[in-house]
Amino acid sequence: MTRAEEAAPSGRRPSPPLLGPGRFTAELVLAGLLTVLVSLAIQFGVNRLPTLLPGTNVPAALMALAGGVLLVLTFGLLRYAPLQRWPGWLRLAGVWTLLAALPTAVLALRLQTTRFFLGGSSVDNSFRLRYFERMASSAGLNDMNYQGVAPYYPGGWFWLGGRFANLAGLQGWEAYKPYSILWASLSAVLAFVLWSLVVRRRTALLASMATLLAGFVTSGVEEPYAWPTTAWLPPIAVLTWTQLRRRDRAPWWPFVLVAVYLGACAVTYTLHLGFGALLVVLFTVLAGVLAVREGERAGSVVRRLLPRLVLVGALSAVLALVVWAPFILQGGLGEDNAAARFLPSGSAYLPIPFVPDSAFGLLCLAGLVWSVLRARRSPVAFVLLTCAALVYAWFALSTMALAMNTTLLAFRFLATLSVVLAVAGVFGTLELLGYVVRTWRQWRRPVLALAVVLASLGSIALLQDGMRGSLSKVIERAETDYYPSGHTPSRTRDVSDPGAWTGALIRTIDRLGTGEPTDEILLSEHSQVMIFRPYWGFHELTPHYANPLGRYKARSAEVRTWAASTSPDQLWTRMHDGPFEPAPTMLVLRREPDGSLRYTIKYDTFPRKIPVAGDPVTFDPALFDSPRFERRDVGPYTVIALR
Repeated sequence: MTRAEEAAPSGRRPSPPLLGPGRFTAELVLAGLLTVLVSLAIQFGVNRLPTLLPGTNVPAALMALAGGVLLVLTFGLLRYAPLQRWPGWLRLAGVWTLLAALPTAVLALRLQTTRFFLGGSSVDNSFRLRYFERMASSAGLNDMNYQGVAPYYPGGWFWLGGRFANLAGLQGWEAYKPYSILWASLSAVLAFVLWSLVVRRRTALLASMATLLAGFVTSGVEEPYAWPTTAWLPPIAVLTWTQLRRRDRAPWWPFVLVAVYLGACAVTYTLHLGFGALLVVLFTVLAGVLAVREGERAGSVVRRLLPRLVLVGALSAVLALVVWAPFILQGGLGEDNAAARFLPSGSAYLPIPFVPDSAFGLLCLAGLVWSVLRARRSPVAFVLLTCAALVYAWFALSTMALAMNTTLLAFRFLATLSVVLAVAGVFGTLELLGYVVRTWRQWRRPVLALAVVLASLGSIALLQDGMRGSLSKVIERAETDYYPSGHTPSRTRDVSDPGAWTGALIRTIDRLGTGEPTDEILLSEHSQVMIFRPYWGFHELTPHYANPLGRYKARSAEVRTWAASTSPDQLWTRMHDGPFEPAPTMLVLRREPDGSLRYTIKYDTFPRKIPVAGDPVTFDPALFDSPRFERRDVGPYTVIALR
C-alpha cells in the first residue's frame, strides 16, 4: 500500500477518494472473486465433517474456536511488524481472506447440524424460501406466488440466488443456506473495499470488523438480502459527503458509485433505497448551505451540486427499473398494499443500543460520544452522527404515518443504527488510543499490545453474545423445522406438526397432477409445500406478503364464494369462470373432525401487535363428489385435483 492510501482524511477539509477508479474497480472485482472461492471452500470443508444431530454444543464449540482464532489472527496481524515488509498485494489478499473466512466459518459451523439457514422455514423465511424456489425454477423475474403477475418484492438478490442454485445443481431451498452465508462474507469484504476509499487501510479493516460483528449481535445477517446494503451504507455515506463538499472539479465516478449503491438498494430492499436517497438529498442540501455560509455564491453552489444530484438520481432510477418496471407498467403502484401495516414493539419504542450493559453497548456508547464531540471537525464523525439522527427521524416519521393507517417499518433500521454507532465506536477508540500513545510514548508498545488483547477478547465476546442471544431463536428454528422428507434435522417426526406431512402432500400433489410443479396452482395454507416445490398459489398466505397486483381481498371474497356453492358443478363453474385466471389445479384443505374441509383466510389486524388473524372458510365434502374432482386424504389434510 502506498503512503497516499495509508493517509486518512482528517480535519474539516474534504479529501478525494484514496483509491482511483481503476484501482477501486480492480479491488472490488478481485476481492469479490476471492471471497466467493474462500467462502465456498470453507463451506465445502464444513459439509465434509461428520453431520451431527441437533441437541449438542459441539457446533457452538467449533464455531467459538474457529471464530476466536480468526479474530485473534486478524487483530494480531495489525501489530505484526514483519508483515509490513510483505508486498502490498499479499497483505491485501490476506485481509480479504480473513474477512471472508470469519462469517463463513462462524455460520457454517454453527449451522452444521441443519440444511436450513437462520430461521429455518418458519415465519419470514417462509416467504424468502418460496421466493428463492421460484427464482431457481425460472430465469425470469416472477412473483413468488401468482402466475403471470409482475413481482412486487425486489427480486435482484433472489434472482442471482436462483442462478447460484442452478449452477450448483440444487433446489432453491437447498441453495438458500450456502448462498446466504456467501453474502455474509461478501458484505464484510466489500465493506472493507468501500471503507478503503475514505480512510486508511487499518482503520478500514477495523470498521469492517465492527460492521461484521454488529451483524451477528443485531441479527442483521438473518436477513441476508438486506444486510449487504446495511453494511455498505456508512462508507458510502462518508464518500457522498466528502465529495459533495469538494469545491474543485470533483471526479464523477464517486457519484456513479453512490448511484450504483442506491440501485442495488432498489433491486434488493426498497426501504434502504428510501433511506439512502433521503440521506443523499439531505447531504446535498447541507453541503449547499455550508458552502453559502462560507462565502460561495448561491448560484455557483446550485450549478455545482445539482448536476451531481441529478446524476445519482437518474442512474439509480435506471437501475431500479430493471426490477420495478414490470410492476409499474401493470399498474401496481395504484393498488392497495398491506406490507407496511405492521407495528411490532421494535417500531413502537425508540432504539437505545448504547446502554452500557454489554461489550456492544459500550462500543455504541463510545461511538455516540465520539461522533457528537467530533462532528464539527471530523467528516466521518459528522456523517455517522447524521446517519444515526436520520434513523431516529425515520422512527418519528413512521409513528406519524399511523395517521394514514400505515408505518414506515422503522424496526428494519435497528441494525442500521447499531452498525453506525459501532463503527463510530471504532473511530472513537482509535482516537483515544492515539492520544494515550502520544501522551505516554514510553508505554507505546505495552499499550498497543493491551489494545490488541482487549480488541480480540471484546470481539470474541460480541460474537458469542450474538450467537447465544439475538440469533439463538433463529438457530433453534433452523435445527427443528421440517425438511420435505417430513422429518426434522434431528430425524424426529411429530404427526401433530403440519411439517410432518409436507413430504406426503408433495408426493400426492405430484401423483394427482402433471408431475411438473410449475404447472400446478394450489389453494393451500400449508406453506411448506410451496417452499420445497415451485407450485403457484391462487391465494397468498398472508396479506402482508401479498402482491398488490394479486388483489388479495378480492381473491379472499372469491374463495368464500366457492365455499358457498351448492353443488359440485356450480363449484367447478365458479372456479373456472370467475374473475381470476388461471383457476387452481389443486386444493390442499385441512380436514376437520366432523369431516368438513377448511381453508383459513388471513386478514390484516393493524395496528394490533399480532398483525394478522384467521377467518376459516369451510367446504362441504359433498361439493367434491364429482368426476371433475379427484380426492386423496393425507393425514389431517385432503388433496383435491380439478379435472
